[in-house]
Amino acid sequence: MSMDRREFIKIAGLTSLVGAGASGAFQLLEPGVLDAATHEEHGHGDAAHGQAEEQASGPKVRWAMTVDVRKCEDPEVVKRIVTACHTAHNVPDFGNPKDEVKWIWADTYEHAFTDSANEFMDKSIEHLPFLLLCNHCDDPPCVRVCPTKATFKRPDGVVAMDYHRCIGCRFCMAGCPYGSRSFNWRDPRTVLEGKPYNPNFPTRMRGVVEKCNFCVERIWKGLQPACVEAAPDVLTFGNLADPDSNVRQILRVRVSMRRKPELGTKPSVFYLV
Repeated sequence: MSMDRREFIKIAGLTSLVGAGASGAFQLLEPGVLDAATHEEHGHGDAAHGQAEEQASGPKVRWAMTVDVRKCEDPEVVKRIVTACHTAHNVPDFGNPKDEVKWIWADTYEHAFTDSANEFMDKSIEHLPFLLLCNHCDDPPCVRVCPTKATFKRPDGVVAMDYHRCIGCRFCMAGCPYGSRSFNWRDPRTVLEGKPYNPNFPTRMRGVVEKCNFCVERIWKGLQPACVEAAPDVLTFGNLADPDSNVRQILRVRVSMRRKPELGTKPSVFYLV
């Protein structure tokens, strides 16, 4: 699914910053996108011409992640990854499954790959934990079903969310075939009171959906996602559109799997087995 810059600006609400105050804001757009779109709005043909050329040649950036499944055998490694992500994004822990909010978590092979049984696969793989997160699909069904466009796809492929636009209808949760979204049944800010939190990332409110955002607030600054920084030997993050990128080099030499490829969503998270 694609969109032009004019539509992207409309979805982003003509704002590039979303947060809980000036100190908690982060960049939703790629550097330069807002300026280029603004020029296009005012009738500058160069931006439109550049856009057409980019669409013809394909995206210059398409963020993707690889997960080395065999290196997730140690529970402490998985815990370190989950903790890094949830701490960086102020993900609340209510202590019960009913109210659980999760951006990245571990599950079993049979739950992660329900339709990908392979009788010839090494059986040891089936007993390893699989780290699950938003797949940032190339054709995300969650974007199509969101009535307010609170969920949208950035030009770099990241499926992002504008929490202020979310009305809590949960259509995106129904549309996501990977179970990668959580609904805030309770006010997540209540469990953050008196605890360390990240002031540079906005806290959410009761009644909105949230999920992994590929750490857009970090990659905009040239940083790796928090989970990758916590375990660089397990996770690799890079540009799938670049044939010479780190993820492309890995995918050339390692056997990989994607969740539910038969759905045609084209996930950008690859599991190395």
